[in-house]
Amino acid sequence: MIKILFICLGNICRSPMAEFLLKDMVKKRGIAGDFYIASAATSTYEIGNPVHRGTRVKLAQYGISVAGKTAVQLTKEDYARYDYLIGMDTANIRDIMRIIGSDLQHKVYKLLQFAGSERNIADPWYTGNFDVTYDDIYEGCTALLDYLQNKTIV
Repeated sequence: MIKILFICLGNICRSPMAEFLLKDMVKKRGIAGDFYIASAATSTYEIGNPVHRGTRVKLAQYGISVAGKTAVQLTKEDYARYDYLIGMDTANIRDIMRIIGSDLQHKVYKLLQFAGSERNIADPWYTGNFDVTYDDIYEGCTALLDYLQNKTIV
């Protein structure tokens, strides 16, 4: 089983969008049983809060529900639990490293790296543009699945 943790600042916009989008993608490909997918925050700002309305509305356009998801914080122990810790932007990567200490097993990535880009995924909390964020996350998740398919048994 491949264990993936998506990470952003508050765990209410980008990382849950990536979590539930990837869950939907693997379900549609018939490989959901090969994955454990979750998301977390680098901060404590939103802990316990539900997914942002903008993310809920955007995912609902594709029939994807985030019901029951509330924000949780990344812990140092998560490094041992997951195969991939995937941040949305450079600041997230810096904060992930602050929390986990080191990445000796090379598990930490920025999502769009899988698509061959060093671009950040803009935080729609600030931009208000959930469409652009969705498009970037879709691009990253598609590339991540392609990467895993070429690398593993997926």
